[in-house]
Amino acid sequence: MKHTLDVGEPHPMANSARNYIANIPEEKLAIWREAFASNAIEGNRVGEICGETLKRLMNGHGVSDRYVLGLAWAIRRGDE
Repeated sequence: MKHTLDVGEPHPMANSARNYIANIPEEKLAIWREAFASNAIEGNRVGEICGETLKRLMNGHGVSDRYVLGLAWAIRRGDE
């Protein structure tokens, strides 16, 4: 039994996180993107990182598993 990820091996839940984000309507993602950008202007690190991650995903660019997981968690927590 392996308890750690191999180098370059994505987290097993990364696809689930990516699917969670992909199932959010584009209009709602645009609102999230604006919210993250607004927070980033104030120096909020979550806003900086999640805003850039969301921008990259929306533009079809690659994003590592940890960024996708963080973005999914931030959006989910924000929706609570």
